[in-house]
Amino acid sequence: MTGPGGSRVLSLDSLVRFQRGRLTPDGPRRLPVPDGMTAPMGCDAVAVPARFGPLVLPRLPRVGCVYADDAHWWWLVPSDSDYALEWPAPAHYAAGAVLPDSPADTDAAGLPGLIHRPDGTLPYTPPIPLYLALCRLTGTTPVWSRPVTA
Repeated sequence: MTGPGGSRVLSLDSLVRFQRGRLTPDGPRRLPVPDGMTAPMGCDAVAVPARFGPLVLPRLPRVGCVYADDAHWWWLVPSDSDYALEWPAPAHYAAGAVLPDSPADTDAAGLPGLIHRPDGTLPYTPPIPLYLALCRLTGTTPVWSRPVTA
């Protein structure tokens, strides 16, 4: 997109994606999109304690990229998959697929290891089935099924 005088104009979406994707030498650790895959919708991640990981997998119709260390399993989801959702505790939603500051058992690059890579080029686990599986495992009522209070 170009503006007056041929200058390039960035949309707000582009600026947000740029900021989320910016890395500095002392910047945050992010889960990478594997080589050969694309993330056209951006990338966030959902983490759960490692004990839940094997319980979540069989409940999903499609599994995208999953990373794991001794403490957590991380699923890549499209950006903004937290919109209008309250992910159930003890799940952690990580915008930009940014990992917390304290690494557990990670590889030499300081990242959890990739334990599942889907066929194809998209790294995503569909967020709604993941959300529902986590709600079921944690005994949490999905946000859209909760009573409305005045």
